[in-house]
Amino acid sequence: MRQLVLASTSRYRAAVLARLGRPFVQAAPDCDEDAAARLETVPSRLVWSLAREKAWSVAARFPDALVLGGDQLAVLGDEVLGKPGTPERAQAQLERLSGQTHRLLTAVALVDPGAARTLVALDVHHLRMRRLSRAEIEAYVARDLPLDCAGSYRVEGAGPQLFECVRGDDPSAIEGLPLGRVAHLLRTLERST
Repeated sequence: MRQLVLASTSRYRAAVLARLGRPFVQAAPDCDEDAAARLETVPSRLVWSLAREKAWSVAARFPDALVLGGDQLAVLGDEVLGKPGTPERAQAQLERLSGQTHRLLTAVALVDPGAARTLVALDVHHLRMRRLSRAEIEAYVARDLPLDCAGSYRVEGAGPQLFECVRGDDPSAIEGLPLGRVAHLLRTLERST
């Protein structure tokens, strides 16, 4: 079994990937997400591009390994809601999402550097947030501090209580990594080598 490298320092992605029961190491990607967002305005292509770029930015350090990159975007209409970074921006995002349905796009890219091969997959969830009061939003942000989460919510914490309806194929994608798709990509690449 080849070494697996997660091109991410995210504790959320690492926790999801650990469920596969397969050893892996983490490595920080070198990716300018802001520059990529200026070049690509279509959210689905942007999230794919970021996942690929993260994986390839790590691949040179691990030429014999399989390298997994991932990215996630929350999209309301045509607007991409990134990681808020501050409690105030998190509260503003949640106010925008309150009572609305948005998409959560989660892309993964699995790179085989030796074969110069990349496989990508995209998971799309549709999430309808219930109407939230200002007090509920402030209390939620203070409790979960979702400052590093696209859309300003964390399903590993109290986030599920914010939603009326969640539609999608792979619940682990909401946590940052669609585990079913990752397992499929790994099987596909390892069968071909």
